[in-house]
Amino acid sequence: MKSYIYYFLTLVLSAGVTGCGEKSSTNETSADTEISSFIKVTQAQYDQLGMEMGTIEEKSFPVRVSVNGMIDVPPENRAMVNATMGGYIKTTPFLIGDKVSKGQTLVTLENPEFVSLQQQYLEVNEQLSFLKAEYERHTIMSEENITSQKNFLKSESDYKSALARHSGLQKQLQMLNISPEQVKNGTIVSTVSIKAPISGSITKVNVTKGSYVSPATAIMEIINNDHVHLELSVFEKDIMKVKKGQKITFRIPEASGDTFHAEVYLVGTSIDENRTIKVHGHLEDEGKEKFLTGMFVEANIITDNVQEKALPSNAIVTIDNIPNVLIFEKKEGDTYYFSQKEVSVDEELDGFSVIKEANSFAPNTQFLTKGTYNLIGE
Repeated sequence: MKSYIYYFLTLVLSAGVTGCGEKSSTNETSADTEISSFIKVTQAQYDQLGMEMGTIEEKSFPVRVSVNGMIDVPPENRAMVNATMGGYIKTTPFLIGDKVSKGQTLVTLENPEFVSLQQQYLEVNEQLSFLKAEYERHTIMSEENITSQKNFLKSESDYKSALARHSGLQKQLQMLNISPEQVKNGTIVSTVSIKAPISGSITKVNVTKGSYVSPATAIMEIINNDHVHLELSVFEKDIMKVKKGQKITFRIPEASGDTFHAEVYLVGTSIDENRTIKVHGHLEDEGKEKFLTGMFVEANIITDNVQEKALPSNAIVTIDNIPNVLIFEKKEGDTYYFSQKEVSVDEELDGFSVIKEANSFAPNTQFLTKGTYNLIGE
């Protein structure tokens, strides 16, 4: 009986010793796995790659209203060229893109009616001297009761009617750029010139030589790009946030990757059919860039600023579309130990990125802020 008890105790003790041995082996394996999961960097590597560490910082980030719009010019910087009277195009020397100055001849028109108008002016001008003399004569005679009131009134009516017709014809000639003085001297022309109402560049030419144009025909369009502005469309839900003086950042995606700056100058007071309101923005340093009227822009209106927790953008490396950071865990001897963690980035500005999980890290958590890409980006 004793021999059986001794044998049983021997088995129990053997099992206990074996169990303790397995547990010790498991702990050692776990520790090795933990160490191998770290990214290790020696002091020499750290210094050679110019690595740096830092913590999450409080940074000011703007609150934006995203809008679309276009580059435009004030109404006085855009002009449609029309003819005062109809006629046939005789010369049209300019092409789209040509620059013209205010008062420069753009096209010439020819029409027999121009000759008829000058003839009428010349005839009335000649009659005016006679009718004026008759009116003055009847005025004197009326004062001395030599002539009848009827004759006086008729001479007065004839003179003033001729004077009004003379003034009207003279104004028409001036609108056609025909000199009344030259007509008085007997110079009658069959062509008239249409001059540029503003300085700028020709953006449209709607006629060709020999074509007939009426006063309703738009012959050319001229745009002066010396002063351009932003014409933005803000949705109704955002318009209450927009105020005069707020900063605007914008891009022209089809032409440049650069970001430009402007300022809200006017906010519209009516809503369009598509439930948007027009916002007018003035550009900063507009003379430095060659913006063209009609360019499509993507803009952000800065309506406020908020404090956010952020890391330098260099601390974040995107792997398979997922942002990752390296957290400093410890230093043993001359070796740094870092752990890799996935994060979510909200937005980026001036070299800093907002980290959504910032509150989940301890306040003094150290991150690798320079050299991260060398370790996990390649």
